[in-house]
Amino acid sequence: MRPPLFPLTAEWLNTNQALAWPQLKGQVVVLDFWTYCCINCLHVLPDLAYLEKVFADQPVTVIGVHSAKFANEQKQENIILAVQRYDVRHPVVIDNDHQLWDEFAIKAWPTIVVVDAEGQIRGQVSGEGHRHELEQTIAFLLEEGREKGVLAEQSVMRAVVSLSELPPSVLRFPGKLCFDDQGRRLFISDTNHHRIMITRFISPTEVVIEAIVGSGVVGFKDGKGKEAAFSSPQGLCYSAGYLYICDTGNHALRQLEVGTSIDESAGSYEVTTLAGTGLQAEFKASGGESLATDLNSPWDVAYRDQYLLVAMAGSHQLWRYDFNTQLIEAYAGNGYENLVDGLRLTAQLAQPSGIAVVQNKVYFADSETSSIRVLDLDDQVVKTLVGQGLFVFGHQDGDADGALFQHPLGLCATSAELFIADTYNHAIRHLDLKTGMVSTLINRTEHAVCLIGDVSCELLPLAEPNDVKKLGDNLYLADTNNHLIRVYNLKTNLLETLAIRADTEDKNTSLGPQL
Repeated sequence: MRPPLFPLTAEWLNTNQALAWPQLKGQVVVLDFWTYCCINCLHVLPDLAYLEKVFADQPVTVIGVHSAKFANEQKQENIILAVQRYDVRHPVVIDNDHQLWDEFAIKAWPTIVVVDAEGQIRGQVSGEGHRHELEQTIAFLLEEGREKGVLAEQSVMRAVVSLSELPPSVLRFPGKLCFDDQGRRLFISDTNHHRIMITRFISPTEVVIEAIVGSGVVGFKDGKGKEAAFSSPQGLCYSAGYLYICDTGNHALRQLEVGTSIDESAGSYEVTTLAGTGLQAEFKASGGESLATDLNSPWDVAYRDQYLLVAMAGSHQLWRYDFNTQLIEAYAGNGYENLVDGLRLTAQLAQPSGIAVVQNKVYFADSETSSIRVLDLDDQVVKTLVGQGLFVFGHQDGDADGALFQHPLGLCATSAELFIADTYNHAIRHLDLKTGMVSTLINRTEHAVCLIGDVSCELLPLAEPNDVKKLGDNLYLADTNNHLIRVYNLKTNLLETLAIRADTEDKNTSLGPQL
């Protein structure tokens, strides 16, 4: 069976020309149907990078087919940023109307289709974890093509790949935030620089960098300061002089000693691993001894009473780490992806990505169902506060029964209210826990034309904010796709950009060429 043609009007990324099947004659082609919200799709990207490296000198071409789930994922500028953020280095065709999806009869994200050197579809597989069989299939098809004499001399990738690089910046796609218990320091997961930034407040809208922890290069290494290495760190929480880190790309939980005060922290910054082996857990993993247990893309973390509660996005669960026993276990969710309430181990979650604990309540942003949910630690039941299902999303304020979010990734909580990073709506939302009413605090206004004197055009709008944290009268926002931290004052409704200054007296805080 020959593959359907690429639409002539399709937009392409990472390439200097649109591709067509005659141009791919003699290539073994790997098509990856993905959407950038999907954690399972993100897990496949390292496999594709591995295959591209293994077959770099052979006629193998990888092409991403981005078939969006969410409305926000259909915008080219957002897909470009996702391609940059996840270091996708092969051509990507945008399939917004799902024409290729339908013609290839794709049913799920991710799905990979393999086409041989004669232009025939030879295999299709859905889900993640197929690196080995894909490698074997490609090797077989290359050998078959050689025997038939139909292989091209080299991959077309060399001629067509054209990557757009991001300019240097202090932060690169910052993911999550937290404060120390005195509110004097702000910790930032500088996700795509693969490091943790420790800052201290000069004023509510200005910080100075106390230290940068992590080498800035992808790795999995304990040690002090810049000797340590992370891979795309996300969630952070602080307790009693330690910062706990979701080292997402390494599928690990890490501990960073930062001290209980600015003075005490000087010269320490020791990183150790609490849980995880560096390998991704398989489906339905249940836990065990923390350093011998594989994890699955931990995305956010919260501390409560000698435990860490982890939003384990990759397994669609909440997990719990016990400091006393050093055991880690699945704590809520049965591992199947859906919006199903009930007792904690029978409920179904969908890529939880933000978590906050207040007293006996664990609130979490369940991103793939565009919902806000809560686990009551007293009755051990998961309930949905706002949200309706895997494919129901939008931007609607009002009563919780009718309110809509679009792929929220972060939140913070008090006993009376939640503040939510409604990521794909580029918004910050508020949920009143007493009335159940949802409102919008910060919204992204679309402008066809900006006129002189239009005040709303003067302010940089949020771009896929991944986190929100409250300190006093201010909300601190990880404005991820703008590579900034923003500050929103709840009394004045003023949104500002946090100024991040280097401490020129401390060699450990130098940002090098990024300032």
